[in-house]
Amino acid sequence: MAWYPGATKYELQPESDSQPAIRPTQLIVHSIIAPWTARRIYEYWRDSTNLESHFGLGYAGDLGQYIGTETRADANYQANRRPDGTGAVSIETASNTSGTDPWTDEQVEQLIRVGVWLHQHHGVPLRICRTHDDPGYGYHRLHPEWAVSGTACPGDARVTQFRDVVFPGIVDRATNPEEPDMPIAKLYEANAIDVELPSGDWVALAFKDAVIHAGPRTLIGPLYVQLTITGAPSGTRVDGRFYSTDADGSGKSGYGDISITGGSGGHQFLHNADVPEGKHLRFEVCVTTPDGSTALLIHRLVTGDYLAA
Repeated sequence: MAWYPGATKYELQPESDSQPAIRPTQLIVHSIIAPWTARRIYEYWRDSTNLESHFGLGYAGDLGQYIGTETRADANYQANRRPDGTGAVSIETASNTSGTDPWTDEQVEQLIRVGVWLHQHHGVPLRICRTHDDPGYGYHRLHPEWAVSGTACPGDARVTQFRDVVFPGIVDRATNPEEPDMPIAKLYEANAIDVELPSGDWVALAFKDAVIHAGPRTLIGPLYVQLTITGAPSGTRVDGRFYSTDADGSGKSGYGDISITGGSGGHQFLHNADVPEGKHLRFEVCVTTPDGSTALLIHRLVTGDYLAA
């Protein structure tokens, strides 16, 4: 099984281990008809259906992978796995609830990156699929064999983007690679030590340690903090805040609160600002429960790409 290094891994079980192997020869792009993050798409596959895609892509460019690309995923009907063992890689993308909106710039960029990786790693040929079993790139409504009873997914705006921007971008970048001035690195730090969160108190969090990034650092796409909280009743407000300090921890300056109303479960926070020289980037959380009770943080993760000096 193969995992794309530019995606956050949310492995679906038992599907990841129990479904048969494929030899990937196609990429099929979908719209999920919901404005969901990559993590929320994962939760939907995990909790609400026996279908799944290989990847999920949020509006902000947050990319998750749920199954390795050499394992069957069940989003493409007859293209999931053909009798000869070949199959399609699928990517669900966040959209509005009518599927009429275009992809964001961040989504377009990630689609191009995944497409290039599939060409380089699996040899997917640089052409739009001419038939339902022809190797190449396509979108879900391109061939009726890819959808039970047919589909209008993705909408017209995204079909135009696919043909005019996404697929030409894949071809251009795959055939004319440019070496970046600095290599792209990936931050991925997690911490499973339980932390009590008294209602209404701001609590600074450590992942590997308290400093997420030490500047100067240029981010490539959003930085994600994902928190898993228990013991929080419905109606709880979860506020997260990225903030910078001087190297010695003084000079605290926040970027503004990010609020989520919910309760127990997973919560995601995004940050896009680069870290200036001499500054440290940190994160803190405040949980406010309607009854004043204490919640419990049981897992935290921070991830995102950046330019390595």
